[in-house]
Amino acid sequence: MLHILHLEDSAEDAFLIEQAFVERQIEAIFKQVKDRAEFLPALEEGGFDLVLADSSLPGIDGVEALKMVRQKYPEVPMIAVSGAITEKRAQAVYEAGVSHYVLKDELWQLIAAVRVEMEKIRLQQINRGRARLIQAVEELSLARDLDAIMGVVRKAARELTGADGASFVLRDGDKCFYAEENAIGPLWKGQRFPIETCISGWAMLNRQPAVIKDIYADSRIPADAYRPTFVKSLAIVPIRTEEPIGAIGNYWAKQRMPTPDEVELLQALANTTAVAMENVQVYDELEKRVKDRTAELESVNRELETFSYAVSHDLKAPLRSILGFAGIMAKSSADKLDEKSRVHLETILSSGKKMSGLIDDLLKLAKYSRTPLKKRKVDLSEMAREITARLAEASPEREVSLHITDGLEAEGDAGLLQAVLENLLSNAWKYSSKNQQARIVFDAMPPEEKARVYFIRDNGAGFDMQAAQKLFQPFQRLHSEQEFAGTGVGLATVHRIIQRHDGHIWAEAAVGKGATFYFSLPL
Repeated sequence: MLHILHLEDSAEDAFLIEQAFVERQIEAIFKQVKDRAEFLPALEEGGFDLVLADSSLPGIDGVEALKMVRQKYPEVPMIAVSGAITEKRAQAVYEAGVSHYVLKDELWQLIAAVRVEMEKIRLQQINRGRARLIQAVEELSLARDLDAIMGVVRKAARELTGADGASFVLRDGDKCFYAEENAIGPLWKGQRFPIETCISGWAMLNRQPAVIKDIYADSRIPADAYRPTFVKSLAIVPIRTEEPIGAIGNYWAKQRMPTPDEVELLQALANTTAVAMENVQVYDELEKRVKDRTAELESVNRELETFSYAVSHDLKAPLRSILGFAGIMAKSSADKLDEKSRVHLETILSSGKKMSGLIDDLLKLAKYSRTPLKKRKVDLSEMAREITARLAEASPEREVSLHITDGLEAEGDAGLLQAVLENLLSNAWKYSSKNQQARIVFDAMPPEEKARVYFIRDNGAGFDMQAAQKLFQPFQRLHSEQEFAGTGVGLATVHRIIQRHDGHIWAEAAVGKGATFYFSLPL
């Protein structure tokens, strides 16, 4: 339906032009203005899609009127319709912004010109509508709850079609719930209606749009519900055509038949709305899972803390007594025991110390698994020098060739990375202890795009790579206790710490030819 502002002071000419539209079946509403006094308020009011202008009106020249229209409404097309034409006049009206100049005696040309402008208007509306739809899609992609979705839709639905009102309807069992609206006057926000008697319900039950030019001429409309409102025409589309979960309504205060393009845009908005609502449901479920998982982890951490306390207090207390009294016995009564009893006592002391070390390592593993990360830049080279200095001090009889590359830094938790280096360097020191020309290297590969790989290499006992999958599992050892002492927890601890830093750890070795442990840390 075209809304036309018609500048024409002749009632007969105005009638003939309107009849030409009727005969060509072009639906149009004309607002005729006959002089300056009628033109100025009509110009201020606006709301027209096309301007037809005679050469002059009482009190205002046609060219002047066209210039005023163009200044106020630069996108509205204008057609000059006159009884006569001169070259000078034609040039003046074209300069004023008209797209066509038509003689009143050749109204077929007017209809042709109008059809051209109607197609331009349609394409412009489609382009504007698509641009607005794209904006709405982007906004809906960021919505994280139903209120945000409704806030986007209630505004976009009106702007897509130039409607005087829009409503967001949710299906609530056998009811239509008018959850949100944006309109020039009150509609039905917050109300519920039986789905069988509501036009939104009809669109949902039939899974198709309801497009009505005259609501009072359609039996599907509950007229009593509409009389208090401004609504004369409407278009309702379902939100999701398969098993609809709601509807979007557009309403007009004047009788108007929405175009197929407008209904298509509105349905596209409804389809996007359905996806956004499903995404919100997924987000809610994920958020609930995260909360549940967080609560579960907090519970596990509390249990670990309770376990750690029990181990350190309740288990180590009697162990300290065993070691303490066994030590006293070894000092005060060893000479009174026979050889077999002394061996038994030494076994008690040795096993007790091993158990104490194992408990300490298990406590460290639990601690390093739950300690919050406090990342900062860490000087690994300096840290490695301090660790190897302590190892050398504890074994003054050994001569070990050390090579620690300067300037090795990483982003991580200083305390946890200290534990990594202490475990790896201590292992290198231990497993190279039977090599008279022991050599230990700490270095790194050139930085890559996202991470850097560090390594600690020794020329010690090494191991069989076929058993490498056991390296980082707790209590798994590749060497006997008699050959090299240990609890089998250290590398499991290192693995856990590197994982918590989003890094990786692996090893390469050969029996009797040493081992290299690599670990990566993100840059």
